[in-house]
Order: sequence, then structure tokens, then C-alpha cells
Amino acid sequence: MKILLLEDDVILQEIIEEFLIENAYDVESFFDGEKALDAIGSGSYDMLLLDVNVPNIDGFEILSYLREIGNTTPAIYITSLAGISDLKKGFDLGADDYLKKPFELEELKARIEHIVRLYRLQEEIEFDGMKFIPKSHQIFMEDKIIEMRQKEAQVLEYFIRNTGKIISCDEIIENIWDDEHIPTHATIRTYIKNLRKMFEKEYFDNIKGEGYRFNIV
Repeated sequence: MKILLLEDDVILQEIIEEFLIENAYDVESFFDGEKALDAIGSGSYDMLLLDVNVPNIDGFEILSYLREIGNTTPAIYITSLAGISDLKKGFDLGADDYLKKPFELEELKARIEHIVRLYRLQEEIEFDGMKFIPKSHQIFMEDKIIEMRQKEAQVLEYFIRNTGKIISCDEIIENIWDDEHIPTHATIRTYIKNLRKMFEKEYFDNIKGEGYRFNIV
């Protein structure tokens, strides 16, 4: 499982990173909020550990922006801000948990494991000899790993769970996007086009005037 850690205290960052790696997590660490946000935009993470008071863009601003654009990656605040107003703000912005410094590393591990269970972050879907982990946006084949963006993974998961059914663009939008971020049909077609390119086989049938059907032969 891949975790992004944003913490500008050098010693604490090293301690947390080493602990998580020892517990079999893949960790990328950042001191700067702007660089962390760039990494989130260009990469794929299963969980975010965010300090609040960091250079350039603080942790509150980062999560606020991510939730506005529809990024639902689970997030835990790890911060010295201990006031009730700060705690409330963190949860109002869409945090899944809020851990006040100082804390025991085992407590952090327990909170991460709770979120993994809650969101089934390691759930695997097997199809046609491949393993698909929706929450990590990855498909594991014998000789390679396919990486995809969050919405591509959500679209693929919806098709796999509805194999053989004709699915319209409107149905995809209704079941994957919220009311504030509705894409066009052209955008949906682009997602499906991108998914088609990831596989050697053709899994998507284009049913003219109706939508698409996902078939596993």
C-alpha cells in the first residue's frame, strides 16, 4: 500500500517513514506542501498522512482542494494543532482521522489499519487471469503492473462488477461522479479509450446509441 507522508520535521519524518517501511508500506515523504500536492496530482496513493503547518501550502488547504476536485483518497492529519476548532476543521474538510502530536507509532499503525479495513483498500478483483486492486488503481499481470488514475479505476471497477450489461455514459456518471463534478459524455468516452489501450484484449464492446458492454471471453 502506497502512502504519502507530508511532515516538515526532519527527524519525525524519518522516524515515521522508517516505521511504516518496516511494516511493509510503500512511503513517499515530503517536507513542502506544494511539492506534496504536485505528487498527488501526478501519482497514485492509497493514503495521505498530512501535517498542517508545512511550507507553501498547508495541510488544510491541500485536503480542501483535493476534496473539491473529487479526490477521495483517505487522509489522516498528524499535527500539533490540538484545539477543538482545529479538530473540527480537519474533519469538516474531509479527513478520515486526526492524530495529535506527540503520538505512539503503534497508534498511527492502528489508525491506518482501521482505515484500510473500513475502505477495503486491499480488496482484489480477479478477472481473466489478472488481479485488480481498485483502491490502489493497479492491475497485476504476470509480467507487468498497469497503473491508472483514480477515475479510470472507478470506471473499470463499475464495468467489471456489471460484466455483460450494457452501460450508458449517463449511468457511469450517476454512479461514479457526485453532483458537483459532472463530466461530459466525451470525457467518459476518453476514460474508456484510455482503459482500452491498457489491455492487449478488447474487453469493451461499443453498442451504438446505447453505451458500452464489458465482456470477459
